[in-house]
Amino acid sequence: MLNKYARAFFTRVLTPFAAFLLRRGVSPDAVTLIGTAGVMAGALFFFPRGEFFWGTIVITLFVFSDLVDGNMARQAGISSRWGAFLDSTLDRVADGAVFGGFALWYAGTGDNNVLCAVSIFCLASGQVVSYTKARGESIGLPVAVNGLVERAERLVISLVAAGLAGMHKTFGVPGIEILLPIALWVVAAGSLVTLGQRVVTVRRESAEADAASAGGTAGATGSAS
Repeated sequence: MLNKYARAFFTRVLTPFAAFLLRRGVSPDAVTLIGTAGVMAGALFFFPRGEFFWGTIVITLFVFSDLVDGNMARQAGISSRWGAFLDSTLDRVADGAVFGGFALWYAGTGDNNVLCAVSIFCLASGQVVSYTKARGESIGLPVAVNGLVERAERLVISLVAAGLAGMHKTFGVPGIEILLPIALWVVAAGSLVTLGQRVVTVRRESAEADAASAGGTAGATGSAS
């Protein structure tokens, strides 16, 4: 849901910046790599230390590279399968770093094994949600469902909550540190629902495709006889 509206808005906002980078000779692939490295650094350096506010700031600055690189490729007319593959693959790496950073905090100083497990579940389920769509499409199915919590929702919910919760430690704002655990539970539940939606959709679409294929084969056999 957020993908549909947020991408259109930020694409318009970031188009001049993408054009500026192209004029300076920067490639879309370079932006993809730098953006992923920045997200990983922000998540794996700040989050395990409990510095959620500054970690979120760093991640937010770099996460927009996911929109800038595609914008650059379209403006330059150099969209390619390799670029799409690289972008999608590194998105998974960045997502893993974010939820891995949460897990490291709760496994260490945060001292909460339950929330550590929830963070790991968010990490794993996010990867599987993406895989179900990619795998379904690879076998020729449209996978015509987005689901309740996609990548954009996972990141927005988690990072907004982390940034606000981080204000408790950074600025002494009381009572908001509970937002991050709530957000992780919401993302975990939403990812589970989304996974179920996609599995059900793939099952239905595969059954329809198999039935259509069987019907076509039977029709061809009848015509031949």
